[in-house]
Amino acid sequence: MIHFTIEDQNGGQQPIEIPEGISLSLMEVLKASEYPILATCGGMALCATCHVAVLEGAARLPPVNDAEGDLLDTLPDADSDSRLACQLRVDESLDGAVFRLRAA
Repeated sequence: MIHFTIEDQNGGQQPIEIPEGISLSLMEVLKASEYPILATCGGMALCATCHVAVLEGAARLPPVNDAEGDLLDTLPDADSDSRLACQLRVDESLDGAVFRLRAA
């Protein structure tokens, strides 16, 4: 199982447990878990409505790809800990990570 934690906009934290080998993005897991993620573009890194901050575990995540980096560069509230949940596949790199929802 892959375990990670989601912190909502109010600071509440919820642990998430996902079976290994599932072919979903973090954005899809957040939507299925009924977090307020719009995911307007459907995971194509075009809208940033799945913007998250990586509070723990950033070093284990894959590097930011060009499309994600280009979009994050346009966000006024993006920081060095910013990622798009649609670009993060649920795999062992997410195990133990903590994410804060940034998109409203």
